[in-house]
Amino acid sequence: MTRANYCSFNEPFAFYTKPCGTPTLNKFQIPCSSTKSYPQLSYGHEKKSQYTPSSNSKHVFQKARKNLSLQPEQSPCVGKVEGERQQLDPLGMLKEDGDWSEEQFRGVIKFLYQNSRTTEIPQVFDLWKNVDKSRINVENYEKMIDFLLKDRLMDAAIKALKQMKSYGIGPSLEIYKLVINGFARIGQFDDVFSYLKEMKDTGLNPDTEIYDGLIRAYGKYKMFDEMGRCLREMELDGCSPDHLTYNLLVREYAKAGLINKMERTYQALLTKKMDVQTSTLIAMLETYANFGILDKMEKVFRRAMYSKAYIEEELVQKLARVYIENLMFSRLDDLGLDFSSKTGNIDLVWCLRLLSHACVLRKKGMYSIIEEMESKEVPWSVTIANILALACLKMKDFKQLQVLLCELPARYVNPDIITVGVLFDACMCGFNGASVKRIWARAGYFDDAVELKTDALVLSAFGKGKFLKDFEELYLVEAKTKKLETWTYRHLINLVKTHGNARLVVSIQG
Repeated sequence: MTRANYCSFNEPFAFYTKPCGTPTLNKFQIPCSSTKSYPQLSYGHEKKSQYTPSSNSKHVFQKARKNLSLQPEQSPCVGKVEGERQQLDPLGMLKEDGDWSEEQFRGVIKFLYQNSRTTEIPQVFDLWKNVDKSRINVENYEKMIDFLLKDRLMDAAIKALKQMKSYGIGPSLEIYKLVINGFARIGQFDDVFSYLKEMKDTGLNPDTEIYDGLIRAYGKYKMFDEMGRCLREMELDGCSPDHLTYNLLVREYAKAGLINKMERTYQALLTKKMDVQTSTLIAMLETYANFGILDKMEKVFRRAMYSKAYIEEELVQKLARVYIENLMFSRLDDLGLDFSSKTGNIDLVWCLRLLSHACVLRKKGMYSIIEEMESKEVPWSVTIANILALACLKMKDFKQLQVLLCELPARYVNPDIITVGVLFDACMCGFNGASVKRIWARAGYFDDAVELKTDALVLSAFGKGKFLKDFEELYLVEAKTKKLETWTYRHLINLVKTHGNARLVVSIQG
């Protein structure tokens, strides 16, 4: 068998799913603002195999490679292709071929692992190693045990470890590391300590990677006191914690919301003049944002920006909510500019910058942001439209509100539940929305599915209007009485009529 025939084992096979295009209402209830988050391995010399593969086996693998190299979008028979992958019998093929090279063997066990057939690896290895006893070595056992532990096949991994010992081969530090961290990942700490002791008894000392794996496991299982003890045990074992360990501890304490322990460990990191990883700064920043600790949040944010750390949009939104809750709206523009220096002018940037002026009803500032968007040919999103509309509603600038709502079709902006809410809340305050409703009806907006597409920061800044609150009440009633289907805005209007909200009905029918 040629090497090419075995390459089919290593070809990735990705499935693609198309997102559902049907809008639903599972996003409601609409949340209010809050800053709290409840909350290569080196292998031995390859032995050249001297054999000639059978023509039958060669034919099977050639066929497999031809079929399995197809991507899902190229082949309509995705299920059939996957079925053929599962029907491949490496054990039978090895018996038929007589032998494989070391490279081919590793390609096969990788294939088995990637196709959720890891349980077959020990059988294939036993047959393959019996052909040449020199294959009974640390490197090959290490690779097999690694795959078994990744799939949490603990019994099979320990059986392989015992088999290795029966051949008089002592486990390496790397194998002990795999076993100890494997048990730690699933919370079996009695086994962790058992193999840790066994390793020390053989004269091997644990390194920082083993202790770091233990710290991660303690964090995962909320054993935070053990994390500190682990650090002390490292020092007693003569394994000095390095900057990776200290950074890891800070991140784990941050994820747990243990601010005092996080800050003490961070201070120790600075005192020892160790490098602070950007991921550590991000973890601390998120913790301060979750707890709304403004001054410390800003301090860490400045250091994160100086270190050129990349901040995800979700975290930027958390920072923005802290500013909004503290009524520090001017900081939103600064935050938007800082974020744009990392990402470019994305929707969130314009949202932040426009909110900084809209929240204080500064018309000149809002218009300057819109002019900047126009000069850069940035199309409007429904979030931008709703920020402007909510500001106009709050100022009761109905003239500008009418112009804004009437030009949505020309700007290719489809309204969402927030936009519709602004229209009808304005009508309840004396706004004549007849021309807007005619234009929207002609555009078919009232037959669209009810959606919430506006950035949540807009609700954090302006709150919910009466229409939105009434809608939530109706939605809860419908959810209790019958199975909900996709709603349109016309359906919503009919529901309001049915439930007798007379004042709102008048504004809708007007």
